[in-house]
Amino acid sequence: MKSIQTPPSRSPSARTEIAAELEARTGLDEAVLRGLVHAFYGKIRNDSVLGPIFAARIDDWTPHLDRMTSFWSSVALMTGRYHGAPVPKHVGLPIDWGHFERWLTLFRETATEICTPAGAAHVIERAERIARSLNFAVEDARGSGIPNLA
Repeated sequence: MKSIQTPPSRSPSARTEIAAELEARTGLDEAVLRGLVHAFYGKIRNDSVLGPIFAARIDDWTPHLDRMTSFWSSVALMTGRYHGAPVPKHVGLPIDWGHFERWLTLFRETATEICTPAGAAHVIERAERIARSLNFAVEDARGSGIPNLA
């Protein structure tokens, strides 16, 4: 019988190499991602559709922006900085695909303004996957009888 081998987890040096390659290819780095996150959530806070949803849940924006910068560092540069669970945070929100579409519109706009063309394409592709995944999780939770706690 053949044994099943689990692939080794990425070592810190492998993550550093991957991040460096992604930075070189996309022009993204921690400073660009921080700028993207801050500009994007500035638009979110002023948005008539999304702003009230965030305002009802976030009193202190500094920790949220730090967490989202870590999230995008992990998503865009594979740094492993983010250690959280986004799905449970979204399941109870009063949101549907229309909210995710609005989120994507603002994200695409901001990424195009802040990032290089290659960097914008890179983060937009990931944002689109994230939006689809979170929307699926929200809809799936609602279909399974998990109450909307919002």
